[in-house]
Amino acid sequence: MQFKNYNLSLKDNVEVFTKQLFYALFNDVCQEKAIHLKEQFLAILNGLQIKNVNSLWSLYQESFCDIRKKLDLDALAFEQNDPACKSLEEVYLAYPGFHAIAVYRLSHELVRLNVPILPRMMSEYIHGVTGTDIHPGAVIGSSFFIDHATGIVIGETTTIHNNVTIFQGVTLGGLQVKKELAATKRHPTIEDNVTIYANATILGGNVIIGKDSIIGANVCVTTSVPEGSIVTYELENKITTRKSYAK
Repeated sequence: MQFKNYNLSLKDNVEVFTKQLFYALFNDVCQEKAIHLKEQFLAILNGLQIKNVNSLWSLYQESFCDIRKKLDLDALAFEQNDPACKSLEEVYLAYPGFHAIAVYRLSHELVRLNVPILPRMMSEYIHGVTGTDIHPGAVIGSSFFIDHATGIVIGETTTIHNNVTIFQGVTLGGLQVKKELAATKRHPTIEDNVTIYANATILGGNVIIGKDSIIGANVCVTTSVPEGSIVTYELENKITTRKSYAK
């Protein structure tokens, strides 16, 4: 009986590449000095039997400065919203949520370039490091803040707009797990300025959490929520609407 060789040792190569790429975002990739990263990238894609690897690297590298700008906005959101944060430097060096967002943004760009497998390998590496599971196919806007990070799950077709805060244990998931739903939107949309507190669960591709809303801890939401709402758990979910505080 013949078994296919899946070259599992690539997992180690991807971990090294992802870690070094994360570091390089804040050192040299915007100055096009990271030759060693190109060599690692090409070796990984060749190992995955992906074609046109040189052109893919060129396109990928063009995105690094834009990703860095987005991450600087994310870091500011951490500093400005977390009362435990003492400095911006602390965010870059010590916050697992920021680390998870950084690797998400790097892996998401590969999804946009239609690179198979590698984005998921990167996301699973950082999932193991931070306890945060963000599918690289999710679409996440600017100034994203993940507090504490542990236990967060963000599904493939999730859309998160700008200035959103998510606490530990939050799940943005699907109502059903069926293979025939692979090409449909299965996960919720979170609009601007929403805060989702610990262990809340929001399920369903048709679910929209309106802007300026607050989703309280431990609630389960399976229907859309209008903008300016507060959703809390009182035996069953209770939705109240208040005036928007958006500027």
